Amino acid sequence: MGYDKKGFPMIVRHSTSQDATTCPECSGPITPGSTSDEATCDECGLVVAEDRLDRGPEWRAFTAAQHEERSRVGSPRTEVRHDRGLSTVISWKNKDARGNQLSARKRTQMQRLRKWDNRYRTRDSTERHLKQAFGEIQRVASALGLPQPVYETASVLYRRAHSEGLLVGRSIEGIATAAVYAAARQEKIPRTLDEMTTVARVEYDRIARAYRAIAAELELAIEPTDPMAYLPRFTSALECSEETHRQAHNLLEDVVGTTFTNGKHPAGLAASALYAATCETGERLTQQEISDVSDITCMTIRTHYRDFLDDNNE
Repeated sequence: MGYDKKGFPMIVRHSTSQDATTCPECSGPITPGSTSDEATCDECGLVVAEDRLDRGPEWRAFTAAQHEERSRVGSPRTEVRHDRGLSTVISWKNKDARGNQLSARKRTQMQRLRKWDNRYRTRDSTERHLKQAFGEIQRVASALGLPQPVYETASVLYRRAHSEGLLVGRSIEGIATAAVYAAARQEKIPRTLDEMTTVARVEYDRIARAYRAIAAELELAIEPTDPMAYLPRFTSALECSEETHRQAHNLLEDVVGTTFTNGKHPAGLAASALYAATCETGERLTQQEISDVSDITCMTIRTHYRDFLDDNNE
């Protein structure tokens, strides 16, 4: 076997008529290498290859996040846009590649191109419908401070609801808000329907009916919300002490999973446990202050907090 000037084994390019499973020098068996275009003879060690070019990337990535950051093939697909982020967008900046301002004639031309590009991205009624719905999903999720995974999950649920024909007789805003609520519950981020109503453009009843339709028709496996999931948000908004937070957590921990929680609103239980904890620690918080933060009526808090105190005394 010969070597080239750099010390590498000489490459023998076999023709298409030659048997690709035997070595052209000694007729020994050939073992494929790490790539499909390189193979080595088991007998004499001769490298038999069709192409020596490395067609892979010149960078390395050890995680999925690094792979997305270092890849230069454009943005990944996303479900939060009606076209999944695959269409092109003409920048609104009236500058060329060198950063120079465009002339008046070019600015007018680019404005016309932007207009037609925007129209082309929503060519039919379905795309216009999805564009409006995903804009509503992002508005509601942003107003509630929900993270990006909720955006993605809500958009997927809305696409499924649209394909199943669940929008017949229902508004886009109602289904979009219900999809955000279902996505938040699937991601275990507690939000109540009352909170959804404060930022939505439809009434409480329409959101509730849309959510029930989505959960039933799409067969969503959504577990009941844990009351303890609401507690950190309530105590943080009210700036409660660590002692009060710990006591409220202990009160909820004693009743979660028992028949005491049957038929009771999870956020109402969290608010009631928090008020019961303030009664035991001596921290001054009124029922109205907890009601304003939790969006639970004072009547509900008064109804349940004594039960927490009685159970704790027993």
